[in-house]
Amino acid sequence: MQSFIKKFYYGDIPDIISGNNININNKQEKSFALWEVFIRNKQGLDHKHVGSLHAADAQMAIENARDVYTRRNEGVSIWVVESKYIHASNPDEATSLFEPANDKVYRHPTFYDLPDELKHM
Repeated sequence: MQSFIKKFYYGDIPDIISGNNININNKQEKSFALWEVFIRNKQGLDHKHVGSLHAADAQMAIENARDVYTRRNEGVSIWVVESKYIHASNPDEATSLFEPANDKVYRHPTFYDLPDELKHM
């Protein structure tokens, strides 16, 4: 028995959407994965989160992100991350999570006198 993986390309309508010989009662088959999109603009050094989109795979997510989030030639780099791989801290535990940093006053330059020329510090 030969098995293959069908790859989706930009503009393709997958069988799971068109309904060709597929049981569309399965919720997992009816929807694509959610991807988070990060764009680095021409002047920036870091990638910024710009939004989310649904796509069948990473390549489709990058191509869709290019079309949706860089229409005016804003970006020079695109990152996409499947949302299920992003883990976040619990906001209810923020105090205990960030409290150890508050005990180290030497990490906070609050006791230095800064010149007036430094306005963005």
